[in-house]
Amino acid sequence: MEIVSKTKAKLAIKGGKPIRTELFPAYNTIGEEEKRAVLKVLESGNLSQFLGAWHKDFYGGPMVQAFEKLWAETFGVKYAITVNSNTSGLFAAIGACGIQPGDEVIVSPYTMTASALAPIIYGGVPVFADIDEDNFGLSPESIEERITPKTKAILIVHIFGNPAKMNEIMSIAKKYNLKVIEDCAQSPMATYKGKYVGTIGDVGVFSLNYHKHIHTGEGGVITTNDDKIAEKLYLIRNHGENVVESKGVSDLVNTYGFNFRMTEIEAAIGIEQLKKLPKLLEERLRNAQFFNEALGKIEGIEPAKVEPHSRHVYYVQPFKFKKEVFGVHRNVFIDAVKAEIPSAFLREDTPLIGAGYVKPLYLQPLYQQRATSCAFNCPRYDGKVNYSKGICPNAEKMHFEELFIHEYMRGNMSEQDLQDVVNAFYKVVENIDELR
Repeated sequence: MEIVSKTKAKLAIKGGKPIRTELFPAYNTIGEEEKRAVLKVLESGNLSQFLGAWHKDFYGGPMVQAFEKLWAETFGVKYAITVNSNTSGLFAAIGACGIQPGDEVIVSPYTMTASALAPIIYGGVPVFADIDEDNFGLSPESIEERITPKTKAILIVHIFGNPAKMNEIMSIAKKYNLKVIEDCAQSPMATYKGKYVGTIGDVGVFSLNYHKHIHTGEGGVITTNDDKIAEKLYLIRNHGENVVESKGVSDLVNTYGFNFRMTEIEAAIGIEQLKKLPKLLEERLRNAQFFNEALGKIEGIEPAKVEPHSRHVYYVQPFKFKKEVFGVHRNVFIDAVKAEIPSAFLREDTPLIGAGYVKPLYLQPLYQQRATSCAFNCPRYDGKVNYSKGICPNAEKMHFEELFIHEYMRGNMSEQDLQDVVNAFYKVVENIDELR
């Protein structure tokens, strides 16, 4: 495959002809296997078999338990516990780790909102540490700076599919006796020093939302090797307050339950999707490597760094943009690229490329206004937490100035599809004077 194609022509954003107008192919991992699995469940008439009482069906039906068994075997963990979303999985993980009102949990500012919201559900206080400039996960140095006597856990995110610096983070956790929760929503089968993320800390949480690597529509899986944490997770998932007496549970901290249960249909889909995951990742990694090589040849565009002992699985593909090289702001450059290439089928109104990711979470109204009676204003909390602009300079620089991400490395892309994306970048670079 040709790596680059330089094009001297009027930019589409200035009225020129775009590189491509035909939509890119949809990313659809659902096939005949999932259809057959769902039909089998439908014909059984048993769409869910959970019972919110102490009974063998407290753990769900045959498909749920089969999916959990397969996930545990695949990732090499003792427990895999299905839930109805990664969000509810994070909430359950915080509860299972014993977080209570007034406890501080160190979180990332540069992730989906649920990752930082999870401590608040139990009255905990989210404390934002800054991100690492290379892999965009939590910076170990910033984590340690944020630790106080009230800190009880670290909730890290393997953002974009790139493992965080787990050796350093686990050393900090051991030093201060902290629980570690890994948010692996974007990183299934990413590895760090030969271990799958989600199996290194105390708890891992995975997403099966519709736009992830694999999906069940909505859904999630929690992993752990800790017996006590697993028991709490089961109780929180399924009306634990109604079970503790019959089950003989003596530790009642955070054992009140929700309905975070997965259906038999979702579990049946999940089994077939999990079987496909290794091949789907091969396609992503191959495409991502092509873009790293092709776009990395452009002065001022830097691929994300992946440490030699890590495997990045590219939920999206991040790059850094250097304004001083191009003489235009990143947003102007990315808008010009967007004008040259379309989105994809099933994503017609949503671009597959964007400037930044999410505004640092502490700048959202929830944190700026401290809009809960607890945790921020909890009578059990007498600490001081800072949500002012500037507390995480790396996250702010990445979001407002340098980072851009795209999804064109997804599977189902042909060589010509990939080349069209590269041609769009080179066209903008060759005609950058039009943007100045």
